[in-house]
Amino acid sequence: MNENQFDGLSQLGGSNSIPATPKEAHLEAVPNPEIGTDYLIRFTCPEFTSVCPVTGQPDFAHLVIDYIADQSIVESKSLKIYLASFRNHAAFHEGCTVGIGKRLVETLSPKWLRIGGYWYPRGGIPIDVFYQTGEAPANVWIPDQGVGTYKGRG
Repeated sequence: MNENQFDGLSQLGGSNSIPATPKEAHLEAVPNPEIGTDYLIRFTCPEFTSVCPVTGQPDFAHLVIDYIADQSIVESKSLKIYLASFRNHAAFHEGCTVGIGKRLVETLSPKWLRIGGYWYPRGGIPIDVFYQTGEAPANVWIPDQGVGTYKGRG
Protein backbone atom coordinates (compact mmCIF):
# COMPACT_ATOMS: atom_id res chain seq x y z
CA MET A 1 0.00 0.00 0.00
CA ASN A 2 1.10 3.52 -0.57
CA GLU A 3 0.20 6.69 1.32
CA ASN A 4 -1.95 8.00 -1.56
CA GLN A 5 -4.50 5.26 -0.82
CA PHE A 6 -5.34 7.09 2.41
CA ASP A 7 -5.64 10.62 0.98
CA GLY A 8 -9.45 10.51 0.89
CA LEU A 9 -9.84 9.68 4.57
CA SER A 10 -11.40 12.56 6.43
CA GLN A 11 -11.65 11.18 9.96
CA LEU A 12 -8.53 9.15 10.71
CA GLY A 13 -5.97 11.06 12.74
CA GLY A 14 -8.18 14.09 13.29
CA SER A 15 -10.56 15.51 15.83
CA ASN A 16 -14.13 14.59 15.01
CA SER A 17 -17.55 15.38 16.33
CA ILE A 18 -20.39 12.88 16.38
CA PRO A 19 -22.86 13.49 13.54
CA ALA A 20 -26.44 14.26 14.61
CA THR A 21 -27.85 11.33 12.60
CA PRO A 22 -26.57 8.12 10.99
CA LYS A 23 -27.40 9.56 7.55
CA GLU A 24 -24.94 12.39 8.19
CA ALA A 25 -22.18 9.98 9.28
CA HIS A 26 -19.54 9.10 6.71
CA LEU A 27 -18.33 5.50 6.66
CA GLU A 28 -14.91 5.24 5.07
CA ALA A 29 -13.26 2.27 3.40
CA VAL A 30 -9.59 1.52 2.91
CA PRO A 31 -7.98 -1.06 0.63
CA ASN A 32 -7.99 -4.62 1.93
CA PRO A 33 -4.35 -5.38 2.82
CA GLU A 34 -4.92 -9.11 2.16
CA ILE A 35 -6.81 -9.21 -1.15
CA GLY A 36 -7.09 -12.80 -2.32
CA THR A 37 -7.19 -14.22 1.21
CA ASP A 38 -10.54 -14.86 2.85
CA TYR A 39 -10.47 -14.01 6.55
CA LEU A 40 -12.99 -12.85 9.13
CA ILE A 41 -13.05 -9.32 10.53
CA ARG A 42 -15.08 -8.79 13.71
CA PHE A 43 -16.18 -5.60 15.42
CA THR A 44 -17.89 -5.76 18.80
CA CYS A 45 -19.79 -2.80 20.21
CA PRO A 46 -21.02 -3.78 23.69
CA GLU A 47 -22.35 -0.30 24.52
CA PHE A 48 -24.42 0.65 21.45
CA THR A 49 -27.22 3.13 22.14
CA SER A 50 -30.18 4.52 20.26
CA VAL A 51 -33.55 5.96 21.26
CA CYS A 52 -36.99 4.36 21.25
CA PRO A 53 -39.08 6.12 18.56
CA VAL A 54 -42.22 5.83 20.69
CA THR A 55 -41.12 6.68 24.23
CA GLY A 56 -37.90 8.61 23.57
CA GLN A 57 -36.16 6.45 26.18
CA PRO A 58 -32.65 5.13 25.51
CA ASP A 59 -32.16 1.63 24.15
CA PHE A 60 -28.97 -0.38 24.61
CA ALA A 61 -27.49 -3.24 22.62
CA HIS A 62 -24.41 -5.39 22.25
CA LEU A 63 -23.62 -5.46 18.51
CA VAL A 64 -21.34 -8.00 16.86
CA ILE A 65 -20.41 -7.36 13.22
CA ASP A 66 -18.61 -10.06 11.26
CA TYR A 67 -17.56 -9.76 7.63
CA ILE A 68 -15.28 -11.18 4.99
CA ALA A 69 -13.76 -8.40 2.94
CA ASP A 70 -13.38 -8.23 -0.80
CA GLN A 71 -11.51 -5.17 -2.11
CA SER A 72 -11.91 -2.91 0.92
CA ILE A 73 -12.27 -2.91 4.69
CA VAL A 74 -14.02 -0.38 6.88
CA GLU A 75 -11.83 2.25 8.50
CA SER A 76 -12.47 1.57 12.18
CA LYS A 77 -12.61 5.17 13.43
CA SER A 78 -15.29 6.01 10.87
CA LEU A 79 -17.26 2.94 12.04
CA LYS A 80 -16.95 4.08 15.65
CA ILE A 81 -18.23 7.56 14.74
CA TYR A 82 -21.04 6.08 12.62
CA LEU A 83 -22.20 3.83 15.46
CA ALA A 84 -22.04 6.73 17.91
CA SER A 85 -24.32 8.76 15.60
CA PHE A 86 -27.19 6.47 16.65
CA ARG A 87 -27.00 7.84 20.21
CA ASN A 88 -29.91 10.25 19.63
CA HIS A 89 -31.43 8.42 16.64
CA ALA A 90 -35.02 7.26 17.13
CA ALA A 91 -35.50 3.83 15.57
CA PHE A 92 -36.71 0.36 16.40
CA HIS A 93 -34.14 -2.34 17.15
CA GLU A 94 -34.76 -3.96 13.78
CA GLY A 95 -34.17 -0.71 11.89
CA CYS A 96 -30.89 -0.04 13.68
CA THR A 97 -29.46 -3.54 13.35
CA VAL A 98 -30.47 -4.26 9.75
CA GLY A 99 -29.75 -0.67 8.69
CA ILE A 100 -26.18 -0.88 9.99
CA GLY A 101 -25.65 -4.15 8.15
CA LYS A 102 -27.02 -2.75 4.89
CA ARG A 103 -24.95 0.44 5.18
CA LEU A 104 -21.79 -1.61 5.64
CA VAL A 105 -22.68 -3.75 2.62
CA GLU A 106 -23.32 -0.60 0.57
CA THR A 107 -19.98 0.91 1.62
CA LEU A 108 -17.77 -2.19 1.43
CA SER A 109 -19.36 -4.73 -0.94
CA PRO A 110 -17.98 -7.53 1.26
CA LYS A 111 -17.97 -11.16 0.24
CA TRP A 112 -20.12 -11.88 3.30
CA LEU A 113 -21.48 -10.00 6.31
CA ARG A 114 -23.56 -10.74 9.36
CA ILE A 115 -24.59 -8.57 12.28
CA GLY A 116 -26.11 -9.63 15.56
CA GLY A 117 -27.96 -7.01 17.57
CA TYR A 118 -28.41 -8.31 21.11
CA TRP A 119 -30.74 -5.74 22.68
CA TYR A 120 -31.34 -5.25 26.37
CA PRO A 121 -34.98 -5.53 27.48
CA ARG A 122 -37.56 -2.97 26.49
CA GLY A 123 -40.82 -3.52 28.34
CA GLY A 124 -39.29 -6.57 30.00
CA ILE A 125 -38.50 -8.38 26.71
CA PRO A 126 -35.04 -8.51 25.12
CA ILE A 127 -35.14 -8.39 21.32
CA ASP A 128 -32.31 -9.93 19.32
CA VAL A 129 -32.03 -9.03 15.63
CA PHE A 130 -29.83 -10.79 13.07
CA TYR A 131 -28.98 -9.91 9.46
CA GLN A 132 -26.77 -11.86 7.06
CA THR A 133 -26.01 -11.46 3.36
CA GLY A 134 -25.91 -15.16 2.45
CA GLU A 135 -23.88 -18.27 3.07
CA ALA A 136 -20.43 -17.74 4.52
CA PRO A 137 -17.48 -19.10 2.52
CA ALA A 138 -16.66 -22.61 3.70
CA ASN A 139 -12.91 -21.94 3.91
CA VAL A 140 -13.13 -19.34 6.71
CA TRP A 141 -13.38 -20.05 10.43
CA ILE A 142 -16.37 -18.13 11.75
CA PRO A 143 -16.69 -18.37 15.51
CA ASP A 144 -19.95 -18.03 17.38
CA GLN A 145 -20.72 -14.43 18.23
CA GLY A 146 -20.34 -15.25 21.90
CA VAL A 147 -23.38 -13.37 23.21
CA GLY A 148 -25.74 -15.64 25.08
CA THR A 149 -29.46 -15.33 25.50
CA TYR A 150 -30.46 -12.63 27.94
CA LYS A 151 -29.30 -13.21 31.51
CA GLY A 152 -28.42 -9.64 32.37
CA ARG A 153 -26.30 -9.25 29.20
CA GLY A 154 -22.65 -8.96 29.82
